[in-house]
Amino acid sequence: MAHFNIKVAVQKFGNFLSSMVMPNISAFIAWGLITALFIPSGFLPNESLAKMVTPMVTFLLPLLIGYTGGKLIHDHRGGVVGAIATMGVIVGSDIPMFLGAMIMGPFGGYVIKKFDQLIEGKIKAGFEMLVNNFSAGIIGGLLSILSFLAIGPAVDVFTGWLVAGVDWLVGTGLLPLTSILIEPAKVLFLNNAINHGVLSPIGVEQVKQTGASILFLLESNPGPGIGVLLAYCFFGKGTAKKSAPGAAIIHFFGGIHEIYFPYILMKPMLFLAVILGGMSGVFTLVLLGGGLFAPASPGSILAITAVTPHNAGAYIANFAGVIVAALVSFIVGAFILKTGKQSEENIEDAAKKMQEMKGKKSSVADVFASDPGTMPTNVSKIIFACDAGMGSSAMGASLLRKKVKEAGLNITVTNTAISNIPADAQIVITQEELTPRAQNKVPNAYHVSVDNFLSSPEYDSLLARLQDDGTDELHEIVEDAEEKVPDVREHSIEPGINVDEQDDNELLREENVFLNQQFANKEEAIRFAGRALVNAGYVKESYIEAMIARDELTSTYMGNDVAIPHGTEEAKKDVLKSGFTVLQIPEGVDFDGQKARLIFGIAGKDGTHLEILSGIAVTCSEMENIEKMVKATSARELMDIINVGNN
Repeated sequence: MAHFNIKVAVQKFGNFLSSMVMPNISAFIAWGLITALFIPSGFLPNESLAKMVTPMVTFLLPLLIGYTGGKLIHDHRGGVVGAIATMGVIVGSDIPMFLGAMIMGPFGGYVIKKFDQLIEGKIKAGFEMLVNNFSAGIIGGLLSILSFLAIGPAVDVFTGWLVAGVDWLVGTGLLPLTSILIEPAKVLFLNNAINHGVLSPIGVEQVKQTGASILFLLESNPGPGIGVLLAYCFFGKGTAKKSAPGAAIIHFFGGIHEIYFPYILMKPMLFLAVILGGMSGVFTLVLLGGGLFAPASPGSILAITAVTPHNAGAYIANFAGVIVAALVSFIVGAFILKTGKQSEENIEDAAKKMQEMKGKKSSVADVFASDPGTMPTNVSKIIFACDAGMGSSAMGASLLRKKVKEAGLNITVTNTAISNIPADAQIVITQEELTPRAQNKVPNAYHVSVDNFLSSPEYDSLLARLQDDGTDELHEIVEDAEEKVPDVREHSIEPGINVDEQDDNELLREENVFLNQQFANKEEAIRFAGRALVNAGYVKESYIEAMIARDELTSTYMGNDVAIPHGTEEAKKDVLKSGFTVLQIPEGVDFDGQKARLIFGIAGKDGTHLEILSGIAVTCSEMENIEKMVKATSARELMDIINVGNN
């Protein structure tokens, strides 16, 4: 667990660094083009235009990074203070201050954010603009002085060490060994911390001195990845072999390296192929003097060509580095695939594993998604399914039922646990991580995957297709919410149970609404919600661990800044009676890369919670209501907003 937490922390740090650099890549490219064209050794030497080179790399690029870093922390106001603070490290150093900007930009945003929180609600009316302007100016000015006197010189020394280290690696011929770290780091999504935190800043300094840097090619070289994908094209099996050609095109020409990660994860021995391929490519680049004049983003052969210095030697060196890396990776990968265990690889499972490692939705995971099935005609029933059938599926069903009613479609919408999906189900909607389980349960149904139960565009897309199929008879066919509750509970009610015997007032009580909470992480928040359910007499102690297990199975984040932690299907026996707890978290808590500001802890027994849960779903589908609940100053006020959805 500690190792996993460290990896996640490094990933988040790398993603944060990347978020400061990536929005400004176009500015790096513009500077690189001007450098390559107009400096004395450039393609079109021009003394006047070359005057832009130094100011751009010295002032423009670091200020953009500093502003972006501050804005990530505290919007435009944080960006302005971050840029002011960055100016100190720029003036206090003789080298491009990219590392300094990455430090002072976010730090400036953080300081002004904390100041704003400190004075919130304490400024007299009419003085807000005066205080805002002077506070930002004073804080920014003080931070710029600090950065000029201390941060800039410190970063200057540190950058000197890094540059000296790289020069030593090049001089001793050891630079290819960096692939031992970089290639596995790419697959583990740790590359951003290395690439944007170290390689790019040093690379820019080298470009300023020599006109090109090999460091821009250490991570972006597509050769190792294309070699592995070509090996799968010839020697792979099953869906992996069929999908490899398309993945190769996306990777090599689109620059999306993430596309080949699942192929590595299916056979971890292929790490050896990309490492040796990367080392061979770097060795070739060092031998021939390859390099780029700006970062290649994304890392495609087209982007690399665009930022290669405009001379024949540079093109030959860079292309040779890519080709040699691809050839070595292909040979090693082919050997591993041919001599390895002959079984049909499951590329879809590998893609899901990759997405779990990434810690957030992958941009390419859909490429490997399985066939959802054939869209049925004359649809009469839609099933929402989740692990336990008590939380996320019930909310999703409530929202879609409302849309179905508004569209005038003669279709019932119910929810259930995956294990209880009826055999005659026509359309089944699940969270993305649960779709394979649902497909195994009812392979002949049409499956829809969603990642946001509260505001998924898949709902409207599905309704549009259903209407186009001619099922939109314009008459009232769906009962009112109160009458539909039995359908929602269809697969969760035990015989002989009176689902109306528990009063709604017992489901959510004022003492179970907790305002202005703060949590370090989602597990802490879930445990707090579980403890509240235990203290209220809704569940047994063991239910808390079941809530943690359920969120690990698939995230209980629902979208719209809302999470609904609840137990697993096996934990239903630990529920004493239905009930809710609500946590208001104005600053939010991270749920797998998403911010949850409202958490509804749920305990459901015999379907008695589904009517109020339906109301919560309808209320939370509108961000306006979310904002009202987050700003509510009393438990009664928050509950009144929820109750609107039950009326």
